[in-house]
Amino acid sequence: MNTVQINIINKSSNEIPSYATIGSAGMDVRSNLETPVILQPLERALIPTGLFAEIPEGYEIQVRPRSGLALKNGLTCLNTPGTIDSDYRGEIHVLLINLSNQPQTINHNERIAQLVVAKVEKATLILVQQLNETQRAAGGFGHTGV
Repeated sequence: MNTVQINIINKSSNEIPSYATIGSAGMDVRSNLETPVILQPLERALIPTGLFAEIPEGYEIQVRPRSGLALKNGLTCLNTPGTIDSDYRGEIHVLLINLSNQPQTINHNERIAQLVVAKVEKATLILVQQLNETQRAAGGFGHTGV
């Protein structure tokens, strides 16, 4: 497995993100809060992490939900996966939403999401008048059944 070095600044009292197991694709990231945030049902909030990253060109960091938090508390990330671009130098935030029917409290140092480092490919778009035909054609959104 390849590794990439990412320089980070940690302005929180939390430990830096890390992989929970040897096979983990994502690193758990924690909230950096002065006071707890209470999310009402269907409410969303931008949660700071206190982390700033220098991502190498050709890579991104994807922000993804934590499955246990989604299952047990109904908390998940909006704009998933969120992309942190290589030229962004601001604080990393996590956009959480409460999809449960009860208020959910987010405390300081709580694991709120996971960060996945991914290689990025650039594309060159070529304007044409016609696309090659396929058997599927324009079929999408359930065209093969449920």
